[in-house]
Amino acid sequence: MNTHLVFLVAYLVLLTVLGLWIGRLVTSAGTFFVAGRKLGPVLIFSTMLAANIGAGSTVGATGLGYRDGLSAWWWVGSAGIGSIVLGLWVGPKMWEAATRHNLYTVGDYLEFRYNKAVRGIVAALLWVGTLAILAGQLIALAWVLNVVAGLPKFAGCLAGGAVMTIYFAAGGLLASAWVNILQLVVLASGFTLAVPLVLSSVGGLGGLMESVADPGGLNFWGNGKSGWIYLVMLGPAFIISPGLLQKIYGARDRRTVRIAVTSQGVVLLLFAFAPVFFGMAARVLYPDLARAELALPTLLMNSLPIGIGSLALAAIVSAEISSADAILFMLATSLSQDLYRRFINPQATDRQILKVARWAAVTGGTLGIVLAMALPSVIGSLGIFYSLLSVSLFVPVLAGIYLRRCGVAEALTAVGGGILLLLGTHLLTGGEGFGIFRPFVVGLIGAVAAFLIVHIFKLMRGRNRIGTGI
Repeated sequence: MNTHLVFLVAYLVLLTVLGLWIGRLVTSAGTFFVAGRKLGPVLIFSTMLAANIGAGSTVGATGLGYRDGLSAWWWVGSAGIGSIVLGLWVGPKMWEAATRHNLYTVGDYLEFRYNKAVRGIVAALLWVGTLAILAGQLIALAWVLNVVAGLPKFAGCLAGGAVMTIYFAAGGLLASAWVNILQLVVLASGFTLAVPLVLSSVGGLGGLMESVADPGGLNFWGNGKSGWIYLVMLGPAFIISPGLLQKIYGARDRRTVRIAVTSQGVVLLLFAFAPVFFGMAARVLYPDLARAELALPTLLMNSLPIGIGSLALAAIVSAEISSADAILFMLATSLSQDLYRRFINPQATDRQILKVARWAAVTGGTLGIVLAMALPSVIGSLGIFYSLLSVSLFVPVLAGIYLRRCGVAEALTAVGGGILLLLGTHLLTGGEGFGIFRPFVVGLIGAVAAFLIVHIFKLMRGRNRIGTGI
């Protein structure tokens, strides 16, 4: 009998049952979307941290550590830096706007600040990118089940997708917040027990450093494709991610946002060393893996006692599913609130919106499973999402908060210009970009430049009108 597999199946069943039980309390769209705006610091902290520690932060980051060494810290570390900015500055302002104007989604904010065209365009773009990151979570889970039980990729994607779709469709943000607490307990317990045992197996920290064959593997700032450049790619995404902002909408007050979001950002900065350590240790113990993203499940299954190994593997499963439900949250709320209610049926009742949100969750989960079967890697699929998110949403959201006089023209130009430059650079260079100017960097710079050009032109035009008495 495969003890690891039995433990993981039992754990998946527990998550599903807990989510369904909490889902009985969800009878309105407000509860589904923002949990009645009653979540305190503990629940906001846990649901934000659980959303941020996912496939990229565990399986993906460990694969980067296996390949590039210490510089892989920046993958998760950038998320922590972005989260601190979100907690201290952007998050409280977005919470105030959402509470004052009864906003449920980032799309609601974009229409409130600009118009429905901006809302619709960004919602459509994010649907494409969001499916890619959902696929990334499911790919990571599939690799775990492949190593543990030899399950083919499609079976692993199907199992993980079914669990998170069922419990999220039942209870929305409320179910997600409570299930995330259990997932974080398992995650923290599994990784805490695993670290000293893995460290012992490679001869301690000194032994690990001496065993690193590539001197570049000890370069913190950059090695291979990893390094500080991730801060440009990932930092903006964790400041303006719709899934994270909409969780903030569920906070009960401004103080909750500041404490909970900033605290989980600090935790991310510390956690960022764990997958790097696991990846470097796996490189020493298993130097010939067929895929770098198999490093973490291989290490935990083969280098730890059965009980601790099972708990550590459940920790990975917790990470992937908790992030997947955050992504499903974005898909469901965007389709039901930003597209259905705004463009298809403006007179929809609360019960109709709730029904559409649940069906949107099922649809998004299904499409994510299908896409996961097609995409090859975790980091590759996440890169699609973070690029689209940063380029399309970063400028309109921050400008909307801090520049009162910016309008629709600036927002649409920033989105359109950024996406065109992103895609153009990707096609011209085969996805490599121009040195450190990767396609997403070019797109983000283009979005900022397009915004500023239009904004300055409008300001100058306004001054000329005043000067000529028009």
